[in-house]
Amino acid sequence: MLQIKNYIYPFLMFISLSVCAQNTVEDDPEIIQNNINYRITQAKYDIENYNYYEARKKLEEALETAIKANDKKSEGIIYTIQGKLQLIIEEEDNAIKSLNDALKIQRLINDNVNIGYSYKTFGDVYFKKEDYYQALDQYTAAKSKFEEEELSESLGEVLLREAETYMRLKNFRKARVLNEQAIVLAKKHNYLKTQSNGLVNHGKIYSALGDHEKALEFTEEGLQIAKNENYASILNEGYLILSDINNSIGNYKTSRNFLEAHLKLSDSLRAVKRAHLSPDKKVQYLMTDQILENKKQAVKLEEANNKNDLSTLISILSVALITILSLLTLSLYKNNNIRLKTNNMLHKKNAELIVAKEKAELASKTKANFLSTVTHELRTPLYAVTGLSNMLLDENPKPEQIQHLKSLKFSGDYLLTFINDILQINKIEANKVDIEPEAFNLKKKISNIVLALNNSALDNNIKIHFEYDSDLPENFIADQLKISQILINLIGNSIKFTKDGDIWIRVYKIDQNNNNYTLRFEVEDNGIGISQEKQDHMFESFSQGSIQINRKYGGTGLGLSIVKGLIDILKGDIYLKSELGKGTTFYFEIPLTYTAIEESKEKTPTYFNGDTNEIDLSNVKILVVEDNKINQMITKKILTKMNLKCDIIDNGEDAVEMIKTNDYNIILMDIHMPGISGIEATKLVRSFDKELTIFALTAVTIEDKMQEFEEAGFTDIIPKPFKQDEFEKKLYNALAPKKDTTTSA
Repeated sequence: MLQIKNYIYPFLMFISLSVCAQNTVEDDPEIIQNNINYRITQAKYDIENYNYYEARKKLEEALETAIKANDKKSEGIIYTIQGKLQLIIEEEDNAIKSLNDALKIQRLINDNVNIGYSYKTFGDVYFKKEDYYQALDQYTAAKSKFEEEELSESLGEVLLREAETYMRLKNFRKARVLNEQAIVLAKKHNYLKTQSNGLVNHGKIYSALGDHEKALEFTEEGLQIAKNENYASILNEGYLILSDINNSIGNYKTSRNFLEAHLKLSDSLRAVKRAHLSPDKKVQYLMTDQILENKKQAVKLEEANNKNDLSTLISILSVALITILSLLTLSLYKNNNIRLKTNNMLHKKNAELIVAKEKAELASKTKANFLSTVTHELRTPLYAVTGLSNMLLDENPKPEQIQHLKSLKFSGDYLLTFINDILQINKIEANKVDIEPEAFNLKKKISNIVLALNNSALDNNIKIHFEYDSDLPENFIADQLKISQILINLIGNSIKFTKDGDIWIRVYKIDQNNNNYTLRFEVEDNGIGISQEKQDHMFESFSQGSIQINRKYGGTGLGLSIVKGLIDILKGDIYLKSELGKGTTFYFEIPLTYTAIEESKEKTPTYFNGDTNEIDLSNVKILVVEDNKINQMITKKILTKMNLKCDIIDNGEDAVEMIKTNDYNIILMDIHMPGISGIEATKLVRSFDKELTIFALTAVTIEDKMQEFEEAGFTDIIPKPFKQDEFEKKLYNALAPKKDTTTSA
């Protein structure tokens, strides 16, 4: 006994050390990752060699390890491969579930490459289920990801699948275009399998289009590659296509030979597939065989014991019990299948909703890019319209021309307002408007707005009354710019539709919780009023009282839509009450936070407000970088009027060279030009001159490009079309410090 103990202790010690060593190795992240990668690679190899059960086993092992290691990327990849395997063994519903699991993880970690593979496999599932339009949606999504990641081989495979889908839909011309793209891509990168498959498909397409000569040529070329590389499935499809083509042109013997080759190869491929039945189907077959075997055994037992009543009873009960258990097992299996199918249907619908959402987001992005491009293209000629009209008005036009020029200027200003309103609505709808809270004096802010709009009111013989609740504090924290926009729009609206009347502006508290206030703002007028049927649509874009009112009073019909959007962003509500002929009241309620901190001091004015005679302009040189000839002429005219000398260049490359060789005080840099852009040119200038004043003279949407302008190194931005007096003051403001510096020296 003692001897046994002497052996046991060393043995246990050896086992303990072995376990510890094994745990240390198994906990090594690199070894774990290698283990996962090895099983994934082996599973892919098994799938290619029709060894589906071994592939499933390795994927399950890899998945278990990936989940334990919290390796999300590998987990997503495994689910995608599982989906592909389940599709091959005709478990389409299980494939949908696996692919949904894959996409859920891949979207979470932004794994774009494998998102593309999941979409592609999803397309193959829908193709197999003959849901061709769903398949096309998935292939399109996959193609987008592969293009982004520059995966040309995968892109070629998706193009082939798209072409095959359009062939099923009998749209052979569309199929031909996609198939040609796949073949070109495959030849460029020497992807032989894609090239072989594409050429065989081309044979089928041209045969359907009636060009049998080309069909034969393409199919035979594709088959030659398939034979050389041993692509059995492509070879099989090619034999069938050649059989059909030869039959169509009357070569019946050749057609029969190819058909026999196709059938022989098909039987071989089917035999391989039959050897690897779907696991669910195999379970079902095994259960059915077991029931029959149980019945046979029960009959034998009954015959052997037919002389013994007890034995007979036992046999009967055994048969009954076995039968009941078998039926119960089948019932549970079927119920589980029904539940699984229902669950997969939900996954499928969820996947469809996600694709629809991504399409909507793409459409929204496309719309935003379109608006940005269009508005830029409109602002550029508007610069010419407003600039030329201002210049002509300043050059002593004939009396009969003055009204025409003023009309031209008004039209330009109207178009600019319209463009700005469209951009504002687009930003609101795209959720690109941020709240920027700051401390400010609310009463002072509204008083300034009233003062600014008072001249317009006096033109219509209107008196504006401002009532601010005496118990209400004045200093609040909120987005004062958006509140100003809302009030300017509403008060401007009242001025437009009121004549010989009054406008009342009221602000008072309707709720308070500590320092959090809810204030009501009212803008009331006694103007023309709004009919009841029009009131329900007043906050929609391009909505006004009527076409006649629009023509009579002007306006774009976008102001109230902007107001509604801004109030929604501020988490408020707006209401309207009106009666025709008696007037209108707009009132809105928004939350604000009281602060004891007084309004911050005004920043240094953006525009020069000193005496221009104090600035020495005699040696000032300005470089205008602008490719548009009309804009060159206008900008030069304005600078000449300011007694400023300028050089003009029409591209970024030459501008950089001129700045290197000349001493300029200010650069007016356009953004969109031939060659390098104004942004790229400014970056180059900043590499050798950090102090030079460079203005971005641009028609692009400033808000969307502000960060890019700052990163490039622009001193400031002058948006086109600009107001001439503001343009002049910005230039004087940039030149004034230079004069002061010279004096002190």
